[in-house]
Amino acid sequence: MASIKRYPWINHFLGTPTGYVVHLQKGTVKHQGVGQAFWYRPANSVLSEVPVDDQELPTLFHAITRDHQDVSVQANVTYRFIDPVAVSSRLDFGLEPDRKVPATGREQVATIIGQLCQSHAIDQIATTTLSQALERGVSQLRTILTDALRADTRLLSTGIEILGVQVLAVRPESDVERALQTPVREQLQAEADRAMYERRALAVERERTISENEMASQIELATRREHLVTQEGTNARRAAEEKAAAGLIQTQGSAVQLDITSTAEANRLRQLGEAQAAQEAATMAVYRDMEQSTLLALALREAAGKLPSIGSLTITPDLLSGALAGLLRAPGDTLPASATGAAGAGK
Repeated sequence: MASIKRYPWINHFLGTPTGYVVHLQKGTVKHQGVGQAFWYRPANSVLSEVPVDDQELPTLFHAITRDHQDVSVQANVTYRFIDPVAVSSRLDFGLEPDRKVPATGREQVATIIGQLCQSHAIDQIATTTLSQALERGVSQLRTILTDALRADTRLLSTGIEILGVQVLAVRPESDVERALQTPVREQLQAEADRAMYERRALAVERERTISENEMASQIELATRREHLVTQEGTNARRAAEEKAAAGLIQTQGSAVQLDITSTAEANRLRQLGEAQAAQEAATMAVYRDMEQSTLLALALREAAGKLPSIGSLTITPDLLSGALAGLLRAPGDTLPASATGAAGAGK
């Protein structure tokens, strides 16, 4: 915004880089351009400042489609003033701050451009249905409005250049929009439900697969455990059989050894008995050929070895006579009856 310093009977103007100032004094242009600085007398001078930078104009209007549906169009127009002198002569961009009525140049431009946009948009939307307007209205309106505004003679004669038109939205009434959104919303909800059901089905399928795998693992473990128990039983049975066979072999060995020992002992005893029998037979054979007195003497000697010690011995005349008679008897002679009786009594 340009700055104006006031002094008695004279003012000083200092412009900006984006403001094109036009100084008219008594209807004649005294100063014009951007970034101007000059002195002027307010009594006979008129100042107009036209912006030369790009201007943005948002606009919103309604239109009726061919099927009698109301739609709202939101657009944005970019423009600039290419002939500030012509603009200042046709629109009000007065700069004096003490004016009772402010400058209305911007509002005039907004009204002109807004009416042109609305007029061309209404003509286009009236030939389309609601669905067509919603489907292709943005691109069609952008092209139509851009071409129409750039070719408008009023804007060209005023010194306004249209840089671009952006149609931001073409929307129906809120009730119609909700009704139109309902099928899509239902379809999206159905897709979401289907996706959720598919995820649940996939989760159930995965859980079933996991359960089957766990069951298969348990069956495999049970089968292996069964094989292990069977193998352990087989091993235990085989160990018992081997132990029993070893015990049988050991028992048989012990029995054979005992049999051999018994046979050897029996043989030893039989041989000892035979030897003793042979000894007894030889002894008997020797005793058989001996005389009775010799046998008696041997018997006495044998008995004497087994009798207890005798402190005193009494010999009677009968015993002594018999013994002497036996000693003096010739071999083959029989003993007298008295001697035999004494011998019998001695026994």
